[in-house]
Amino acid sequence: MGKIAFVFSGQGDQHPGMGKELADKYRSAAAVYEMCDSIRPNNSAQCFEGTEEELKETKNTQPCLFATELAAASVLNEKGIVPDAVAGFSLGEVVAATVSGIFDNETGFRLVCKRGELMQKEAEKFDTSMAAVVKLTEEQVREVCAKYKNIYPVNFNCPGQITVSGLTEQMTDFFADIKAAGGRALPLKVKGAFHSPFMNKAAEEFAEEIKKVNTNKNNITLYSNMTAEPYTEDITTLLSEQICNPVKWEKIIKNMISNGIDTFIEIGPGKTLTNMIKKIDPNVEAKCVLDMLTGE
Repeated sequence: MGKIAFVFSGQGDQHPGMGKELADKYRSAAAVYEMCDSIRPNNSAQCFEGTEEELKETKNTQPCLFATELAAASVLNEKGIVPDAVAGFSLGEVVAATVSGIFDNETGFRLVCKRGELMQKEAEKFDTSMAAVVKLTEEQVREVCAKYKNIYPVNFNCPGQITVSGLTEQMTDFFADIKAAGGRALPLKVKGAFHSPFMNKAAEEFAEEIKKVNTNKNNITLYSNMTAEPYTEDITTLLSEQICNPVKWEKIIKNMISNGIDTFIEIGPGKTLTNMIKKIDPNVEAKCVLDMLTGE
């Protein structure tokens, strides 16, 4: 095994019961959930017992995913599996920043709670949604989006898969245009047009929240959604403006591979990033943390 990267998933992979098996099996995971509960009461109950609809609410999704991902990373760390680099998809970048050492665990969790609240507040102002477009090139997706004033290509996930954000009322026509172009659009389990201009206000307010907390220099290389490059000193800008700007995931993974990463461990309750990485480069190893920890 060469260099290892932990990659932390974003919204959409959440599901009822996530993390319960981890918390039951590993004391280090349970301790993370307890820490989160001390700041946001009943957070673990929401992870373990919340309904799919409850977990789809952004203000709930983000702290619940953070807890589950940090818990899993803590177990890997306890087992001596330490990453050479980290990255996170959207909210996963806050977890990655915490694991990298920029924030302590409590600060990272408080920030992600605030992030979820701010993004939900903006999402509630308009009826917006997101969809994954498959089987089309980036250029083709941009061409279709250009027909619509309020639909944006936002997440460049892997070859043949790009996420869009926009007004829900325009999505039916957009889906038809995507189909006519030879592609397919799949609605995502999120409520809001994330990584688009609809989130500008949330990004501004989150920047103010980051400025209030103590930050440290990361001791593990952390890749940015905004630039696809390792973090620089400007933590506030990189972590806040990714809320209203596209996620350059495919480029992040390619840059990590170029820098020697050959094993990726997806930290989260699903396998979305694992599947993306296999499409980006089938020659690297990509595995899911839950397969590693709950299958023993």
